[in-house]
Amino acid sequence: MQFTKTQKTAAAWGAIAAAVVLLVWLLGPVLTPFVVASVLAYALTPLVNKLDRAWFGGKLPRMLAVIVVELLFIVSVLAVALLIVPILAKEIPLLREQLPALAERINAWAAPILKSFGVDLQLDVASIKGFVLKYLNANIEDGFAALLASLKVGGSLALTLIGNAILIPVALFYLLMDWENFVKRAVELVPHRLRSAYDSFMREADEVLGQYLRGQMLVMLILAVYFSVGLALFGLDLALPIGVFTGLAIFVPYVGFGVGLVLALLAGLLEFASFKAVIMVAVVYGAGQLIESLYLTPRLVGERIGLHPLAVIFALLAFGQLFGFVGVLIALPASAVLLVAIRRIRLQYLASDLYKAK
Repeated sequence: MQFTKTQKTAAAWGAIAAAVVLLVWLLGPVLTPFVVASVLAYALTPLVNKLDRAWFGGKLPRMLAVIVVELLFIVSVLAVALLIVPILAKEIPLLREQLPALAERINAWAAPILKSFGVDLQLDVASIKGFVLKYLNANIEDGFAALLASLKVGGSLALTLIGNAILIPVALFYLLMDWENFVKRAVELVPHRLRSAYDSFMREADEVLGQYLRGQMLVMLILAVYFSVGLALFGLDLALPIGVFTGLAIFVPYVGFGVGLVLALLAGLLEFASFKAVIMVAVVYGAGQLIESLYLTPRLVGERIGLHPLAVIFALLAFGQLFGFVGVLIALPASAVLLVAIRRIRLQYLASDLYKAK
């Protein structure tokens, strides 16, 4: 059986794509900081170019433009992370004071209900009090010693987190410095007869990815306002930091929402010491998850990049299953690029003799 030149080319590109997917799957943990840095470099390069060329007429050295943009990005990330500081500063003293009493209230409320179903289950209030006395009343030195001990136990995880925190900014710096050269070298590998199709594909993919980033930012801002206002309406003192953190952390699907929910529930239980905290979290976060999953992400992100809501959900689950945390991060951007490819393949198929043949 003889293969045409086009079929051989398609097979070669298919083999290259399969090799790339296999490499990403095998080296997922190693590639994580580089994938994150590449996504950030793609998103931040236009800002570097604008700062370098449009705002200073090309007189600003690119290294300085890169340093300014990367510092602004790092400060923004740290600002979001520091939203947890006022939360912990207020919750830890409340936790120390109210946790034993809260455990007794839960016992008094839940034990009779469980007993009516034949379940004899009670919280060990004495153990909870012992935990409070041992850990939450400890001084700074004891807490620091406990932290060091936990880092020794989970040393590999701690080293991975610290390594990524150092490596991502370094990789981002070099990618921002040479991004256009990397792109140029990649384009040089494309055969001349395919250059027109490649340029057209990349322009469309770039437009789709830009729409994705703008849509995702809009979703994050809307949810930050929503969660802040929703928690404030229930009278939660920490509504603003928890709401803003939850909204911005939505960028990491499921994880950001889950962390925000736990923080809100803990803050509500400690502040209200009643079932009002559970109602608050159920209403605000339940409605927020529905709004985000069924309307905001499909409409503002999915529709902007042309993905059906079911495709958005499937992309998150599939990429997460295949590539773990890296897959969750790149799920929608990668799906957007794949969508452009699928559109073009579909158009070629509809125009082919294979489709028109009866």
